Amino acid sequence: MQEVPDPIAGPEDLLVRVRATALNRADLLQRQGGYPQPGPKPAFEVPGLEYAGEVLAVGARVEGFAVGDRVMGLLAGGGYAEQVVTHHRLAMKVPANLSWQEAGATPEVYITAHDALRQCGLVSGETVLIHAAGSGVGVAAIQIAKAMGASLVAGTAGSAAKLEQAQALGLDVAVNYGEQDFAAAVLEATGGRGVDVILDVIGPEYWERNMKALALRGRVVLVGMLGGGATGVSLGPLMAKRASVRGTTLRARPLEEKADATRAFEKSVLPHIAAGRVKVVVDRVYPLAEAAAAHEYLASNQNFGKVALTVP
Repeated sequence: MQEVPDPIAGPEDLLVRVRATALNRADLLQRQGGYPQPGPKPAFEVPGLEYAGEVLAVGARVEGFAVGDRVMGLLAGGGYAEQVVTHHRLAMKVPANLSWQEAGATPEVYITAHDALRQCGLVSGETVLIHAAGSGVGVAAIQIAKAMGASLVAGTAGSAAKLEQAQALGLDVAVNYGEQDFAAAVLEATGGRGVDVILDVIGPEYWERNMKALALRGRVVLVGMLGGGATGVSLGPLMAKRASVRGTTLRARPLEEKADATRAFEKSVLPHIAAGRVKVVVDRVYPLAEAAAAHEYLASNQNFGKVALTVP
């Protein structure tokens, strides 16, 4: 913990008193020097890709927000702090039913999951496979896919406990990757057809089985590389199934794209969260001063849902 200068808000910004933030895998990589904040190197490198808090000041050209509003949103960095500055187009009002910890754990994974499924063109009646179903993105994607009308949602995880919790959120087909071949399980569940959409956070080691599990003209969206980035894959199945694969990240996108993803989420998913139909799952909460212990816990892969930090 250290003291740094207070952030300064511009005419289109909000100055926010942070009440909570949450951990993401990118934070672990950034701490190790592998995922620096995009743009010019900041004078003080503060991690944290999301926040929830109260508006302290409003820029002269900002409309729709007032001092005292409860807000949350995406950040390129800086969330592990008492104050942050954010462009107002990246901010959303916090639903009344969310605690600070839940709100702080919402923006990054729920916008990521919704944006990824949107990029895949998921429509009502289609089928989905979600890897790492107990992760923050996985927990969000299960519920968002259901809210978008998916007829069947399958998911993988490494423990029976995580899969049981995921089933309570709407997971239809639970696959323990330590005990089952997920491609075989998906084909069995879909009568041999395969799934229309796969949301993958693993990468190369899942390529061949993803192709087996994919339906004709299916789509794969890669939102992480927990299995590493290097690959030497067979492209034949991709061509035979006339499938498509796309990669996506959120952090380094320009303002316009992140604002578009935020508004799409706010319109399509946030009402479900406000009504309690989509739940924000927080596994553990740590005070900001214990961020190191929170990182160790996230790195252990024991969490189901998000790990949050409260800011005193």
